[in-house]
Amino acid sequence: MRLIFSLAPLGALLLAGACTRRPEVSTPANDTPREVQSEATSSPSTVNPTTTRPASSTVAMFDTTARPAWLQKRIAELGASEKPQNPKARILSYRLDGQLVYYFNAPCCDQYSTLYSAKGTVLCHPDGGFTGRGDGKCPDFEKSRTEERLVWEDPR
Repeated sequence: MRLIFSLAPLGALLLAGACTRRPEVSTPANDTPREVQSEATSSPSTVNPTTTRPASSTVAMFDTTARPAWLQKRIAELGASEKPQNPKARILSYRLDGQLVYYFNAPCCDQYSTLYSAKGTVLCHPDGGFTGRGDGKCPDFEKSRTEERLVWEDPR
């Protein structure tokens, strides 16, 4: 019993110190002006930071003359939709086994992305879905794709 009474002041002191102490929180300052940040992130020549694949220089970005008619139609449909997707609708082109393919990102939450051939036929769904691994019909897409290009992104 004597031990408990002798430790009581120590416990009270520890609790008092814990209750009055406030953690310090600091946020690093960003010295880059807002205009410079938006230019750096919105530039169409910026390579997607999630990939290290070089962009092809054969077709200029956003060059509408290089787009097949089916792709132009699909872009018009995406742009005319009432509500923008979240994440933004994006179309990327790649070379896959020497062929030009178009990758449409998933519109949202657990939905499949779609990979189209240059003629507009669906090849597979390389990612997305409940597992995030797509439909399994093109498992090597991530490793085999080259020459990533941003074809179109919803500006909204």
